[in-house]
Amino acid sequence: MKYDENGALIQCELEGIKLLNRGKVRDIYDLGDSLLFVASDRLSAFDVVMPNGIPCKGEVLTRVSLFWFEMMGFVENHLISVDVTTRPELVKYAKDLQGRSMIVKKANPLSVECIVRGYLIGSGWKDYQNTGEVSGIKLRPGYRQAEKLDEVLFTPSTKAEQGLHDEAISFEQTVEILGQEMADEVKELSMKIYTKAHDFAKTKGIILADTKFEFGVYNGKIILIDEVLTPDSSRFWPADKYEVGCSPESYDKQYVRDYLETLDWGKVAPGPVLPKHVVEKTTEKYLEAYKAITGENF
Repeated sequence: MKYDENGALIQCELEGIKLLNRGKVRDIYDLGDSLLFVASDRLSAFDVVMPNGIPCKGEVLTRVSLFWFEMMGFVENHLISVDVTTRPELVKYAKDLQGRSMIVKKANPLSVECIVRGYLIGSGWKDYQNTGEVSGIKLRPGYRQAEKLDEVLFTPSTKAEQGLHDEAISFEQTVEILGQEMADEVKELSMKIYTKAHDFAKTKGIILADTKFEFGVYNGKIILIDEVLTPDSSRFWPADKYEVGCSPESYDKQYVRDYLETLDWGKVAPGPVLPKHVVEKTTEKYLEAYKAITGENF
């Protein structure tokens, strides 16, 4: 295992177990009949992985995902177990893996990321400023940054390899990739999950601005995979600090994004080393997010 100077897990190495993919944040291993998902403490911003990580981040993402998986019982997900000691080959790594890992079903991932937006922020806001549209959807004039949309939008994107940028696509393009029936199903599921999560978050004094889901096919059925409704895949705003016309204070990695926007950096790898105060503040944001969403201290 490779940890950085702040104690963040940067890279997972499991001897004798096949590494299938090292993503921006997750490492995926082949356990034969299942997969092991390890949430590292790496942080990706603007599709670039930063050189240093955010301590506790991987554990927060895993625990938050488990919280939402349980709530979204109407859609099957990929989770088998979070106890790595149920697999003999993982016992010796339990100290590093427990709390940040999931043993999951071997689903075939869909090649589209399912993004749902309730508010106009991030890349959606930039696209609207340039074209008046988001993912091919024409919006009325007059929206301000971070304003609540008149209706929730499904704005899918391609899934880019590490170091490359995801590209927004229209629903029509999604149909071309997935077929009409599957595209309709993932859109419906995405909108339903977002709506339930948004309404729940509202009771906690949180605005769920937007989020990203991933789906896969398992035994011929579409299931929810990867992380879900975490501070990495979603924008959570404290409702009492929400303002239109700016980038609202956020529980997620927006703090890092805002810092990076102040640098003379081309948003291509390698990313800049994050200073200690940014790392500490971002860890604080993740822990705040966990407590705000689940109601429990980390």
